[in-house]
Amino acid sequence: MISLLHTADWQIGRVFSRFELDDASALFEARFAAVERLAAIAAERGVDAVLVAGDVFDAQTVADKTIRRLFNAMQGFTGAWVLMPGNHDAALTESVWTRARRIGAISSNVICCLEPKPVVVAGKFTLLPAPLTQRHTHSDLTEWFGTVPGSDGLPRIGLAHGCVQGILPEDIDSANPIAAGRAQDAGLAYLALGDWHGTKRVDDRTWYAGTPETDRFKANDSGQALLISIASEGAIPVVEPVRTGKFNWRQLETQLAVASDVDGVVDILNAMGGDDVLQVRAFGTCNLAGHRKLSAALDAARAKARAVVWDGAELRLEPTEEDIQSLHADGFVGEVLKELRTEQSGTEPEIARDALLALARILDAQGRRSGAGA
Repeated sequence: MISLLHTADWQIGRVFSRFELDDASALFEARFAAVERLAAIAAERGVDAVLVAGDVFDAQTVADKTIRRLFNAMQGFTGAWVLMPGNHDAALTESVWTRARRIGAISSNVICCLEPKPVVVAGKFTLLPAPLTQRHTHSDLTEWFGTVPGSDGLPRIGLAHGCVQGILPEDIDSANPIAAGRAQDAGLAYLALGDWHGTKRVDDRTWYAGTPETDRFKANDSGQALLISIASEGAIPVVEPVRTGKFNWRQLETQLAVASDVDGVVDILNAMGGDDVLQVRAFGTCNLAGHRKLSAALDAARAKARAVVWDGAELRLEPTEEDIQSLHADGFVGEVLKELRTEQSGTEPEIARDALLALARILDAQGRRSGAGA
């Protein structure tokens, strides 16, 4: 019986620059916490080894402190950890891996597979790794798996990072290719893959584990690891996904046209919780009253959720006559409002929209001051 925990794409040290500073910091920290959860799961389930199929680090340039923090996060499991470079942390002559060794961060129970050669792990299986030694390759680094004689009598487990040909979307099916059917052709008991950030079954013996902490707005079944049980020689692995992620990333694309469309977005924003990361992309048209409602809901959601990213670049403001009357935009000011509304169809629509909003806010504030002094 072989028991494994398969994970990949930790990308420790990733900087979430598109988010506000406090949100980016929380997302950065969550990746260390995910490794701690992996260690706890491995210890609780008593697995023979944890396999990490590439992209352990996000970049070669991560700080020494980040390297040390990662290996500290792994200390909750004292069994074998098998780490392999991917395209983000390739095994260059001088790399994040050589630095980790130089500063003495790597524990004795951690196997770093920096070369394509067989390794016997925990006395239970022979690992065949295909580490990347450069960011992109155009040859199949797993091809040698089928040439290794099985003289030790142990089951063989493959570990690779790349794109299984004909399985993943065509736009990413180029660099770091892996032949479909590699597990069967090479006589592997299991092939643990990384690179695709979601959990994905390729065949009975070949799986992508995905990243253990979701890191992008894509519904790809991420935030998990895979518990693998192989009962006996030739047996089909039993694969059990286990939840490891903390944050729930969601993406909402919505076209606004009428008041009820705005209300629908507001309802979603009002339902946000502390572990939610939401991106909203709105397009279409919205009046000033609706935009005020959206802005208020966004402000409230940003205070409740972990992060909210708003993209209204394609949202056109269409003030109604009621909007203009409520702003008391008579005469010249009213004409400016109408002109800005028209200019949203011109060459610089975002500037016109922002100017329209700024003018509306000024008129709004003036109206509230007048009302307070009445």
